[in-house]
Amino acid sequence: MSETVFLAEDDPVFRRVLQSRLKSWGYRVILAEDGNQAWKLLQESNTPDLLILDWIMPGIDGIELCRRVRAMPQERYQYVLLLSGKDQKRDVVAGLEAGADDYLTKPFDISELRARLRAGKRILLLQHELIQAREALRFRATHDDLTGLWSHGATLHLLTSELQRSVRLHTHTGVLMIDLDHFKRVNDTYGHLTGDVVLKEAGRRILQVVRNYDFVGRYGGEEFLVVLSNCTPDDLQRISERARGALSEAPISTDSGDVNVTISIGGVIGSGDMRDVELLSFADTALYEAKRSGRNRVVIGACDAIPSGERLSTDTGALLTSPGIQPN
Repeated sequence: MSETVFLAEDDPVFRRVLQSRLKSWGYRVILAEDGNQAWKLLQESNTPDLLILDWIMPGIDGIELCRRVRAMPQERYQYVLLLSGKDQKRDVVAGLEAGADDYLTKPFDISELRARLRAGKRILLLQHELIQAREALRFRATHDDLTGLWSHGATLHLLTSELQRSVRLHTHTGVLMIDLDHFKRVNDTYGHLTGDVVLKEAGRRILQVVRNYDFVGRYGGEEFLVVLSNCTPDDLQRISERARGALSEAPISTDSGDVNVTISIGGVIGSGDMRDVELLSFADTALYEAKRSGRNRVVIGACDAIPSGERLSTDTGALLTSPGIQPN
């Protein structure tokens, strides 16, 4: 947006002259004819980063506009150039203290305006780079480097938040603990670089089959953790089977050749009156049962947090096992 300039100027002749010059320099121009119109436009999303505000305007003057711009909560910074016929030092100070970044006294040389806008763009470019660096650091702090999924700690934090939300909304939270079957064999046969490719693709396929408001994280090693918001037993079973099928139905292509991979899944549903460690323990038990029963299958664990009428169960009332086709 630094190639777009917002111009608030009530003098129609001066406004047209400035607009013409700005366009000749390659800027797109958004115009406001008085302070009230300027303030209305500045409250919209995606307003430009470069603002040229006249000090004296009907309605809201440039000084008040500066104060309001600086008071608005926003991630990015807007560079404000204040125009005025006032040239006393106290006026310049008042403009800068109100939030203007630069001050130009009318009448001015048009080339000076161009130079000051270039200076403003340099500052905005630096700001953009700093924001990008901050966002990259924020992403790395909460996401797994290899897969790009949520990190172990971030996933646990999201699980805790979902459990708390389920209390307020009287819903349930589902958890899937997923483990790649015989992953050590993949690393031993094809090498760790191929193993990394398999992990990334496995995470991508799992992410594709969950709902857009669910969370998928790398729990550690070859394990993934899925947090399912507002989850019913049917949701849990359906998403679990989709995740299992997403891996078992097609091999993963790598530079070392196609690699057949299956996963075992332990699933459980809990509500806000359960602690995250309890829910994870149930899911881990179900995952262990899935691997003990032959792998490439889903085991749904029953837990006391679900009303008895909704509970998934087998004849034993403890676990529901859904086996897949076993690989050769």
